[in-house]
Amino acid sequence: MTTRSDTTTLAWLTLLAFTVLALFAFPQVAWLKTYPEALTLPVQAQLNAMMDTVVAFCGPFFRAISAALDVPMRLVRDLLAFLPWPVTVIIFTGLAWAATGWRLAAFTLATMLYMLVIGYWAESMNSLALVAVSVPAAVMIGFGFGTLGFFSARARRPIEMLLDLLQTVPAFAYLLPILLLFGFGPVVGLIASVMYAFPPMVRNTMLGLSRVGPEVIESGAMSGATPGQLFWQVRVPSAKRQLLLGVNQTTMAAFSMVIIASIIGGTADIGWEVLSTMRKAQFGESLLAGIVIALMAMVMDRITAGFATRDVVDDVAPDTAFHKQHPVLMITVIAAVTAFALAQSVPALKAWPEAWEFYPADILNNAVTWLTVTYAASIALIKQYAFFFLMLPLKIGLKQTISPFSWGFEFTATLQAIYVVAAAAISLLAAARWSPRAGVWTALALLTLFFGLTQLPWPAVLGAATLLAWQLSGWRLALGTAVSLLFLVVSGVWPQTMLSVYLCGLAVALSFGLGTLLGIAAAEFKPVSAVLRPINDTLQTMPLFVILIPFVMIFKIGEFTALLAIMAYAIVPAIRYAEHGLRNVSAEVVEAARSMGATQWQLLWQVKVPLAWPVMMLGLNQTIMYGIAMLVIAALVGTNGLGQQVYIGLGDADFGVGIVAGIGMAIIAIIADRLTQAATRNSGTSRDEVMI
Repeated sequence: MTTRSDTTTLAWLTLLAFTVLALFAFPQVAWLKTYPEALTLPVQAQLNAMMDTVVAFCGPFFRAISAALDVPMRLVRDLLAFLPWPVTVIIFTGLAWAATGWRLAAFTLATMLYMLVIGYWAESMNSLALVAVSVPAAVMIGFGFGTLGFFSARARRPIEMLLDLLQTVPAFAYLLPILLLFGFGPVVGLIASVMYAFPPMVRNTMLGLSRVGPEVIESGAMSGATPGQLFWQVRVPSAKRQLLLGVNQTTMAAFSMVIIASIIGGTADIGWEVLSTMRKAQFGESLLAGIVIALMAMVMDRITAGFATRDVVDDVAPDTAFHKQHPVLMITVIAAVTAFALAQSVPALKAWPEAWEFYPADILNNAVTWLTVTYAASIALIKQYAFFFLMLPLKIGLKQTISPFSWGFEFTATLQAIYVVAAAAISLLAAARWSPRAGVWTALALLTLFFGLTQLPWPAVLGAATLLAWQLSGWRLALGTAVSLLFLVVSGVWPQTMLSVYLCGLAVALSFGLGTLLGIAAAEFKPVSAVLRPINDTLQTMPLFVILIPFVMIFKIGEFTALLAIMAYAIVPAIRYAEHGLRNVSAEVVEAARSMGATQWQLLWQVKVPLAWPVMMLGLNQTIMYGIAMLVIAALVGTNGLGQQVYIGLGDADFGVGIVAGIGMAIIAIIADRLTQAATRNSGTSRDEVMI
C-alpha cells in the first residue's frame, strides 16, 4: 500500500527531475524561464479602469469625509501649538509617572527636552497631533470590528482576511488609492495612519473578549444584567488588559506611519524632516530628526504598555478624597496650571529660545565623513565579499557569478562538472543518512546555488511551494498557494517577485540564524540579555525609515545596504522568541536531565533547544513578517523587486502597478505565514500559546 509519505517523496522526486530537465535539457524553451508576455493578463489596466470609475462616482463623498476630519486635526494641532512647552512636558511626564513610575517619567522628561534643545519642538507637536487623532479613531474602528468578529462567526472570517491583507500589503501600496479618493493634505496622512493602525486593535479585541471566562458571564447573568450590561459592565472590563494592549500596539503602528504619512500629507512635521533630509543625503540632520521619532515612539510604547499591564490594587476607602486617590494626577494638574500662568510673563517659557538650541548635525556629518574615509578600504572589502560570495551566488548562481573579476578564477566546464558530481554525491549521502526526501531537498538547494534563485523555471518554483504547502497542511493550503503564485505569474510581476524573495529570503535566513544564536546566549547568560534587551526595544520601536539612515550613511546605496537594514529590523523577533522559549522550558525536565548526568552543553542542545524549538519556529514566522515589512522601505536604497514597483506606481499615479505589486508582497507574506504556522502546529505549539 502506498502511503502519503511515499506519494510526497515521489512528487518531490518528480519535481527534481523536471527542474533538472528544464535547466539542463530545455534551455531553448524560453517560456519555462520567462512567462510569455502575450499570455499576460491586463490586470493593471483593469484595476486602473475600475479605480477611475470609483473616483468619478465616489470622489465627492470621500472629499467630504476628508473635510470633516480636517476639523479635529486642526483643533489638536492648534492646541499643541498654543500650549507653552513646559505644560506639554509636565503633562507627558505626569502620564509616564502614573503609568510605571519615576524611571519612565525621567526618560520622558529627557525625551521632551531633547526635542526642545535640538530645535524640533514644533515639528514634533505636528506629528503628535497626527497620532493623537489617528489613535482614538483607529481604536474605535478596531473595537467595533473586533466586537462584530467576536459575536458573529460569519463576519469573523472576512474580517480576518481583511486584517491579513491590510497588515501584509505595504502601506505605500494603498497610499495611491487614498490619494485618489481623498485628495492631498494632512488628513490623507491621518486616514492612512488609521488604516494601518486599526488591525492590531481588532485582533486584541476579539482575543480579549473570547478569553473572558464563562463563569464571569454566568455570574453577571445571575445578577440580573441585561445583554448590554453583560457586555459593557462585565465582558469589556474583564478584557481590559488585552484591550489596552491593543491600544498600545495601535499607538505604535500609528507612530510607524509618521514618515509615510508625511509623503502624502506635506506638512511640517518630524516625518517630513526625516524624509526631506534623507533625500538630500543630509545624514546628520536625518538622524537627529529620526531619533525624535524613535524617542517619541518609545515613550508612548512604555506609557500605553504601562497602563495596560499594571496591576491596580483598589485598597483605597470609598470616602477618600479625590486628591488622595490620585496624587500624581493632582500634582500634574497643579504643575501644568502653574507653568501656564508663568509662561504668560516669561517669554522663555512660552517658546524655547533659539539661542538655547544645540544642533550637532555638522558634527555628525563630519564624523560620518571621517569614518567612511578612514575605513573606506574595510567598508569596500565587506561589501565586496558579501556581494560576490553570498548575495550574487544566491541571486544569479555560481555559474554566472564566478569569474576572474569576482572570484579570481574562471568557472570552467571541468569545475562545473566537478560541482555537479559533488552535488549529486552530497544529495545521495543526505538521502542515505536521513531520508529520500532530505536528499531531494539537498539536491534542489545545490541546484539553486548553481543556477541562482532568480534563474529557476517558474513552474518549478510554483510546484515546490505548492508541494511544500500540501505536505505541511493539506490540499487547501496547497490550492491557495498555487492559485496565488499563478496570479503573480499571469499578471507579469513574477521576475520582480523572485527578486523580492531572493533579498528577503536571504535576510530572513541570516536574521533567524544569528538571532537564534543571540537568543540562546541571552537565555544562558543574564549579562547578554541585559545588553540585548534595550537594543531590541530600540530596533522594534524605531520607525523603519530611521533604521535605513545609519546603513546608508556608511555603506551608501545598494542591495547590501538594503540587506543590512532588513536584517536589523527582522532579527528582533528571532532573538526574543529564542530567549523566551528557552527560559520557559519546564524546570522539572531540566532537573531530570541534570540528575541523569547531562553536561551543560548536552542540556542546552539535547534538552532545552528541542523543547523550545516550536516557540523558535514562531520566531521564524515573525522574522519573515518583519523582513517583508522592511522590504518595501529598503527599496528606497536601490533594490529592485516588488517594493520598487510600489514606488513606481505611486510616482506615476498608476494604481494598477502599485496595487498589484502590493498584493504580490501580501501573497508572499501570507503564504510564508501559513507555511510557518503549519510547521509550528506540526511541532506542537500554536501562536496563541506564546505571548511576548
